[in-house]
Amino acid sequence: VAEASKVLLFHGAKTKIEGALRTDCSKRRNDFGAGFYCGESLEQSAMFVATYPASSLYMLTFDRTGLKGKEFGVSREWMLLIAYFRERLGAYVDSGVIRELVRTVEGVDYIVAPIADNRMFEIIDQFIDGEITDEQCKHCLSATNLGKQYVFVTDKALRQVELLERCYLTGAEKEFYLFSRQASYEMNRDKVKVARRQYRDVGKYIEEMM
Repeated sequence: VAEASKVLLFHGAKTKIEGALRTDCSKRRNDFGAGFYCGESLEQSAMFVATYPASSLYMLTFDRTGLKGKEFGVSREWMLLIAYFRERLGAYVDSGVIRELVRTVEGVDYIVAPIADNRMFEIIDQFIDGEITDEQCKHCLSATNLGKQYVFVTDKALRQVELLERCYLTGAEKEFYLFSRQASYEMNRDKVKVARRQYRDVGKYIEEMM
């Protein structure tokens, strides 16, 4: 297998992984529904589990050979799909626009997309509620820059994921990652404010799109 088809990933676990990797261990209302979620960044993965006393960090490799994947950037399509899978679309959930978008991820083995955190959900909710335009939302989300995640949604994909090592976080490391997370949140909050002002009334409101 060519090395170009492999990628190094990280998975933050609240405790530890028991048995084989599975797609049905995560919550259904995740960014792209049930699946096994990993990130490209060690630091980002550690930040998400630093508050849990028995947390650990896994290093993995993923071989994309022969698999069907779908990749998203920070875009209107990504925003709407996140809202769909997180069940935040309300009256828009059955629109033709949404049904067409959902079809783009049907039958794929894995999805690559920006990571969404609680701050992102607040911004996406503002878009769904008609408070900001799609362009405002997109640029606000771009400002948070949390990196990319890989979501494995089929057993076929998981068979090509190899666990390399389980790492433990010391108390000092957890404190460092929690501090980094808070500092990142505050910096991103200011960037989001600037983006929201800069792109005010640029783009379309959700009711115009649907």
